[in-house]
Amino acid sequence: MKITRARALGTCFGVRDAIEAALDPCFSGDLTIVGQLVHNPQTVAQLRQNGVQMVDSAAQEITTSNVMITAHGASENLKEELRERGHIVYDASCPLVLRVHKAIRRLVEEGWHPVVIGQSDHVEVRGIVGDLDDFTVVGDLEDLDQLEGRTRIGIVCQTTHRIRHAQEILSAIRTRYPEIEIEFVDTVCKPTKDRQNAVDELTDQVDLMIVVGGYNSSNTRKLMKVCREKGVFAHHIETESQLEADWFDSVDHVGITAGTSTPHEVIDAVHARILEITC
Repeated sequence: MKITRARALGTCFGVRDAIEAALDPCFSGDLTIVGQLVHNPQTVAQLRQNGVQMVDSAAQEITTSNVMITAHGASENLKEELRERGHIVYDASCPLVLRVHKAIRRLVEEGWHPVVIGQSDHVEVRGIVGDLDDFTVVGDLEDLDQLEGRTRIGIVCQTTHRIRHAQEILSAIRTRYPEIEIEFVDTVCKPTKDRQNAVDELTDQVDLMIVVGGYNSSNTRKLMKVCREKGVFAHHIETESQLEADWFDSVDHVGITAGTSTPHEVIDAVHARILEITC
């Protein structure tokens, strides 16, 4: 059986830099991360083993002097709130997420109504809109009613959104509301696009895809969506221990991909386990 890894997969530079920052010995156990630094269970376990504390939100009690904003970013309001509570704030926001914040601020300053294509409950989107008084989040075509009556809208995307889906929404807005003036800023990050495009290519070659990443990872779930839309059977796993031998029965070619928060050592372990099962 042939095994092929997607040409782009696994941890991106934003996630890698955030993990390295959180593991810096200078914190000496005096660090709390607000939210999940990355959506990967192995990395979360490693952080805890190094004395890093974690809270789901800033509303919870934080006992350390230092706090860290995750790679997903946060609003300036939240950062200022943490400083007012006496914490030293370290910002591990991905530069490509900060690019979205900058883009939406510019759109608002120019008089556009800000629209974010993405998941309204995702931490990144909450950070993007957290400093705005008026905004719209569009997750799917069913949300387009919210744009009724708008005359000028400026649109950005959650960085991990599927660019094809974003383009479908943009096209639907233009069709449904031809009178609305639109400025669209494509803020889907390149690592996300690379991984989605690589899966799109690989699904044309394989019988089965193994998608590796946290179950709560937005970009990993979107890789699964690509597989389903291409009609290729796929399994989403977090660790190599979840692989089952019967998945590979009658399979000639299996592909491996992984989300942007999945460490390469996890991908290596999955690859090695597939070899054990199939050889």
